[in-house]
Amino acid sequence: MSTFNPSFGAQLIAPNRTRFRLWAPGKQQVRLDIEHGDSLPMRALEDGWFEVEAEVGAGTQYRYRVSDDLAVPDPASRAQAGDVHDASIVCDPNAYEWKNAGWKGRPWHETVLYELHPGAFDGYAGVARLLPALADLGITAIELMPIADFPGARNWGYDGVLPYAPDAAYGTPEALKTLIDTAHGHGIMVFLDVVYNHFGPDGNYLGAYAPSFFRDDIKTPWGQSIDFRKPQVRDYFIENAIYWLTEYRFDGLRFDAVHAISEKDFLVDMAERIRATVPSDRHVHLVLENDDNSAKLLEQSPRLLYNAQWNDDMHHALHVLLTGEREGYYVGYVGQPEEKLARGLAEGFIYQGEASIYPGGEKRGEPSGHLPPTAFVNFLQNHDQIGNRAFGERLTALADLHALRAASALLLLSPNIPMLFMGEEFGATQPFLFFTSHLTPELADAVREGRRQEFAKFSAFTDPDKREKIPDPNAEQTFRDSIPLADAELAGAWRDWTSALLTIRREQIVPRLQGAKALGAEVLGPASVKARWKMGDGRVLMVAVNLNDVPVKIDYERLADGKGGTILFETDGVEDAAPAGQLPAYSLLAVLEPEE
Repeated sequence: MSTFNPSFGAQLIAPNRTRFRLWAPGKQQVRLDIEHGDSLPMRALEDGWFEVEAEVGAGTQYRYRVSDDLAVPDPASRAQAGDVHDASIVCDPNAYEWKNAGWKGRPWHETVLYELHPGAFDGYAGVARLLPALADLGITAIELMPIADFPGARNWGYDGVLPYAPDAAYGTPEALKTLIDTAHGHGIMVFLDVVYNHFGPDGNYLGAYAPSFFRDDIKTPWGQSIDFRKPQVRDYFIENAIYWLTEYRFDGLRFDAVHAISEKDFLVDMAERIRATVPSDRHVHLVLENDDNSAKLLEQSPRLLYNAQWNDDMHHALHVLLTGEREGYYVGYVGQPEEKLARGLAEGFIYQGEASIYPGGEKRGEPSGHLPPTAFVNFLQNHDQIGNRAFGERLTALADLHALRAASALLLLSPNIPMLFMGEEFGATQPFLFFTSHLTPELADAVREGRRQEFAKFSAFTDPDKREKIPDPNAEQTFRDSIPLADAELAGAWRDWTSALLTIRREQIVPRLQGAKALGAEVLGPASVKARWKMGDGRVLMVAVNLNDVPVKIDYERLADGKGGTILFETDGVEDAAPAGQLPAYSLLAVLEPEE
């Protein structure tokens, strides 16, 4: 039984009776319009609230009439009868019968994340069909890109305008619960990417009846800034997080771009309220995307707030080493990238208060070397880092494949929490492009032209004719070109590679992760580093990687030869070269050294 009762929206209080609540501080009166039924006046309460009870049950379609000429969907709609402009539906949160009701989740250190776009797999049911293969591979958690109702049938999800309503393009609320239930049956956690820093440009009616939801004195890349100084605004989003974790039993949330939230104490408030509400015997994990590199949000004492942060710093350093790219935000990682990689492996953040070359030279970050390795989610690719490229190229199209394999071994064998992007496990070569399906031609045109103008500052796109070739986000083919498909020549061997590495991780690294701490890292040569961690059982994990096309020197004895060490993994050529003091081109060596 769901016991969560949010302040906003429609709540069943009996099989055929529902309470409706709306925060509309910009209005003196509001009515509840029942589709094909009555229009009921809502009682005005204090602080801008309106409420009414009606003799209706689950399945009822409704809107709030905020003026004679405007009836709007519920901003806390649990489901929509169509799209973002259509009527909302009263839902029974207890109608679904959970098969794995006793599931408590998995400890954070066991996490191997797999980020995916639900639409690429034909919705929630299609993702459910993928689960057995992911479980066999060694994936322990899937992360859904945002599903909050967005305009049209195709979208990345960051244009959502109804945060409580799973988008109908992917299936019903029951289908989403079935996906989560099925995942739990396979031992897989399910995370959801949520967006609390902005609303999309189409279908957000809050300004019509709650203009104080926003503030005009702060600008964001996406329009009006949300006013988190208001307690009702905080409640709206915090209750949304709790809703996903309790009513849908998601195991974790990833909070998108929280650096764009002006009131930083909101993040503390949100985490504390989530932790206080969710039963303590459940493993629930909260993960940030935060350009501020705020280490204090990740500290585990005196209380756990957030388990980890996506570590863009590590991605950028590795991307520079793998591709040689130097424009955009990569400019801040070009100088001595191997030293930056070493710092990231040893300390988590690369920028810990230093001024970044991009953007604008501001100081960014806090010291993070005291944090455990598991406070950082590392990745080589994700939706942003592929899809924000003009042509959406994956690393299989940008990097030497031998170097990429060595980097993937570093990702999966380091003590940080690893994340793969859909298709990465089999070396997908299809792009992942930015796509939308805006129904308004003017908005579709603006998004297409705006995206092309974004790239005008890059040297490869100074020619207007080249910019015209950037795929149209609103074209259906752009979405279809983004669906990952297995290449017959690459997929089998690459999947085997991923599976072998995840087996080593599960058997040799995960059991030792709790209590692990970095011992330091050093540069071996161009694009080459060695890092060491003291694991929770006292053994020392050493990983050395060479992403360069020539060998580098390494001071290493084969510890397996009677000295108590264990070679966990080595790429081709390491076995012969290491005894001679060399680490070959495009290689990796992982050793479990004796206890210090």
